[in-house]
Amino acid sequence: MSTTLRRRLKSERPRQLLEAALEVFVDKGFAAARVDDVATHAGVSKGTLYLYYPGKDALLKAVIAHYLGNAIAVGAEEFGRHDGPAAEVLCNSMARWWWTIFDSPASAVFMLVVSELRHFPEIAEFYVHEVVEPGQRLIGDLLRRGIERGEFRDVDVNETVYSLVLPMVMLCLHKHSLGACVTDLPGVEPHAFIRHHFESAARALMPVPAGPSAAQVPPVQVR
Repeated sequence: MSTTLRRRLKSERPRQLLEAALEVFVDKGFAAARVDDVATHAGVSKGTLYLYYPGKDALLKAVIAHYLGNAIAVGAEEFGRHDGPAAEVLCNSMARWWWTIFDSPASAVFMLVVSELRHFPEIAEFYVHEVVEPGQRLIGDLLRRGIERGEFRDVDVNETVYSLVLPMVMLCLHKHSLGACVTDLPGVEPHAFIRHHFESAARALMPVPAGPSAAQVPPVQVR
């Protein structure tokens, strides 16, 4: 084996371990899973795993940071590049961002959080700092931008953030619970649901003009 190949394999090791950890934690549950299980699934010795992560808690924290923390960073960069109408960012960039999360292994992290972290307060606190708070800032900043420009109504930003996020989290939970047994939620195609959710939210956020046309909400331009 060449030196270059060995270096490449070594550089990929942390990612491989995190992929294995997520699969084992979802399959067995975090509480029941062992470090040995993750090492076996990754095809390495337990000693090799410990070279990168000192224990199971550290592995789960790294999984959270790798899959969701990084996704939020990517979203912040993506949304920051678009200075167009907030409704278009919500319906296009935000929807595509959630499609990426839903379609990736990152969606399984939500299942771990909901089912396991009540027993692990330190990891739960890490999740709040790594995912919840940055996610609230990311979406909240977009809403505030729309409000400041007069594109959105003056709504409670924190409540609106949860209104936008919680259906998406529920969609991910379904994928890894009932959806693992039932192929499709009756009448719902996930990607269409995500688009519809953000289009509906954008229309609800738009100021409604007074007068005879008060009931007519301006259409959202999506692409």
